[in-house]
Amino acid sequence: MDKKVKNILSYVFWAVVAVVLVYFCLRAVDWEQFGTAIRECKWEYVILSMLLGVLSFYIRGLRWRMLLKPFDPGISVITCFNAYNICNVVNLALPRAGELARMAIVAKDSSRDAQGKRRMTADEVLGTIVVERAWDMIFVFMIAVLLLVLKWDDFGAYLSDLLLAIGQRKALWVLIAGALLFIPVIVLLSWSLSSRGGVWAKIWGFVTGMGKGLVSFRQMEKGWLFILYTVFIWTLYWLMSSAILWALKGMDAFSGLTLTDALFLSVVGSLASMLPVPGGFGAYHGLVAGALKSLWSIPVGTGMVFATLNHESQVVTQAVCGLASYIHESFFRKKK
Repeated sequence: MDKKVKNILSYVFWAVVAVVLVYFCLRAVDWEQFGTAIRECKWEYVILSMLLGVLSFYIRGLRWRMLLKPFDPGISVITCFNAYNICNVVNLALPRAGELARMAIVAKDSSRDAQGKRRMTADEVLGTIVVERAWDMIFVFMIAVLLLVLKWDDFGAYLSDLLLAIGQRKALWVLIAGALLFIPVIVLLSWSLSSRGGVWAKIWGFVTGMGKGLVSFRQMEKGWLFILYTVFIWTLYWLMSSAILWALKGMDAFSGLTLTDALFLSVVGSLASMLPVPGGFGAYHGLVAGALKSLWSIPVGTGMVFATLNHESQVVTQAVCGLASYIHESFFRKKK
């Protein structure tokens, strides 16, 4: 089957999944109550959450730049910031395609060496993206463990069941097992056959470039600053979730929720990213509304008010920032 056809079918499949998830989430909504909640919402806190989202994008750009600097010391913050914003807006339409977009933008904007070659290749950039994503997953896991240790009575049963349910997904384990078997075989074959040139030499070149990107964390200066940026990013996510709770304090259902609860909801929401549905639509709403019902007996329809405000406010933020960055990259940046 043609690769383009496969990509289209994959996108259509996950788009259908998103539509189904949204349907099952929205059918429980009391639209009269939903409309009342939106009218009574304190919108200044929603705007605060959106501004915190913009700041998180910028800090992400700063953090990613630290991984890229060993390859190109002159890579600019604005390039990393724009690439990340464009990545977000592409992911709203095509899950995971955004990573390829930001990889291409940074590789294209990389400075040239004395021979006129770009200092960074696409495979090296991709390696740094993998490192960045891995650190995010590690940090989410650490927060989840911390909540389990400190707040087991509140969150333990639900969070452990949720992690267990994710771990029982056969497709996920089949994918991991396949990667563990397939990747080493390809690496060994490309290494042994690279001297013949052709496609194997290109694959080996890509593998070595990825390898350089993956070890970029060891090569960067001030590793403690990278970790500090990571803490700052997830603190901002925590505050963004908290701001939406503050916006809904007028509703009795949310009046008793605390900052710790907001942190827990941030962790639950981040797990929705494991499903490659466009923009996280449906997956995020279902998980968060389900958590609110299971832990605080908040009806799904009411929980959808929080989930919708939190998710859609950030979707709007991503769309605006992504459009602005695309315009800046396309029309105002000098090409190197």
